[in-house]
Amino acid sequence: MILQAKNIFKKFESVQVLKGIDLTVDAAEIVAITGSSGAGKSTLLHIIGTLDKADSGTITINNQLISSYSEKQLASFRNQQMGFVFQFHHLLPEFSALENVMLPALIAKEKESTAKKNAAELLDLLGLKDRISHRPNQLSGGEAQRVAICRALINKPSIVLADEPSGNLDSENALALHQLFLKLRDELKQTFIIVTHHEQLAAMADRKLMMRDGKML
Repeated sequence: MILQAKNIFKKFESVQVLKGIDLTVDAAEIVAITGSSGAGKSTLLHIIGTLDKADSGTITINNQLISSYSEKQLASFRNQQMGFVFQFHHLLPEFSALENVMLPALIAKEKESTAKKNAAELLDLLGLKDRISHRPNQLSGGEAQRVAICRALINKPSIVLADEPSGNLDSENALALHQLFLKLRDELKQTFIIVTHHEQLAAMADRKLMMRDGKML
């Protein structure tokens, strides 16, 4: 087991968004979380990813009780152990694909030569060898999202959290993206938690969970 979330509660003003969520995820598992808008899916993902804090409950990742960490400890843990893929790729427009992928490694104080080599290998693995020097505005939507996945993988994270990663893609590219997650699970033993509205794509995961009104069904 790589992740255990226990009894997670979260309120925004007077609205109770999460109502005692329990979740466990194994290494090299793809878990898809579905449910209608407002069910609390993205809030849960942000709490697991240390981008937000629960009001109560505990999060343990790789046997580390991260829910007790300070902000400084969380920032370091997030950089080294978590990868993030969002609906919009959020690539920096002034940087090439290679430079965008390298950034988290450089923030983690990796040697530039090593970061460059690892980034190039990831881009090659994801079929982007010929796009290394291209900037985001020279990439298709599917290519830009694959670059974002490379960026999420560069520090060999324990878990990649993906929030509607195919929501901005056409059906063909959406299918290709989810097939890519399967490839990365098989080849890199990567763990994914994916929030998606797309039932067909969620069905491709190892396990599909549904949230409703702040609870896991």
